[in-house]
Amino acid sequence: MDRVLQFRHTGVVKTTESSLVRPGSVESSATGAGVSSVRPTSAPEGQTRSAVVTLLLEEGPITASDIGTRLGLSAAGVRRHLDALIDAGEARITTPAGARQRGRGRPAKHFQLTAAGRNRLGHTYDDLAGAAMRQLRKIGGDAAIETFARQRVNTIVADVEPATGSDAHAVEDAADRIADAFSAAGFSATTRQVGNGVQICQHHCPVSHVASEFPELCEAEQTAFAEILGTHVQRLATIANGNCACTTHVPLSPTRYSNTDSSDKKTPDAQPRVGERPRLRKEPA
Repeated sequence: MDRVLQFRHTGVVKTTESSLVRPGSVESSATGAGVSSVRPTSAPEGQTRSAVVTLLLEEGPITASDIGTRLGLSAAGVRRHLDALIDAGEARITTPAGARQRGRGRPAKHFQLTAAGRNRLGHTYDDLAGAAMRQLRKIGGDAAIETFARQRVNTIVADVEPATGSDAHAVEDAADRIADAFSAAGFSATTRQVGNGVQICQHHCPVSHVASEFPELCEAEQTAFAEILGTHVQRLATIANGNCACTTHVPLSPTRYSNTDSSDKKTPDAQPRVGERPRLRKEPA
């Protein structure tokens, strides 16, 4: 009985030879008996691209002609996908040692994923972390989860100097240092002024899937922020709850802009003077 197997999560169907062509046909004699082939169904462009990436991952370095044969793509189709991956820095051209010569010309170009391309692939780390956290809760209860969450955030902010005072400028500077520490940990954090306060925004969360099940991770971050800043903070949104960013509001005193030079005084809601840029930290490249 013919078998039809799903090829990873790419939307490409892998079938045995007998289900692809009829015995005795031109296509059958070309591929040879018992040789499996991968042909695309009418898959969307993104799924075909995923199939190309899977081949680069599992069998790279691989030639463009081999990719076309395996996926049933035209030469133009293969080039389109490979060019897009190369332009994005996710694949590169290489000539492996011992590569087969094409007649008298140079060896065929081979393609493989770059480190950036591999980093974009899905992985099971979240599943593993979630399983470990569930087992930890089973063994030590909620207290064990809370202790782990606090130790984790303590590691991230270990070198962050607390606010040197309760004045607005000291608190805002400490918020910047927190953002730097979380960016270094992969959270792509920034700060921005909002009304009479400043917000710490984490635009990425590498543990969001786990945090959705274990909110203690987010709560530990909020507690650490409050301790470093020396003031009450409020979590407005989290990626774990489906928001586009984790946002923590830090209130600042109304004297935030006070200065010995009266010409520099302005109210918290005043717009920046001409030529003055608002205090906004850009997300790292």
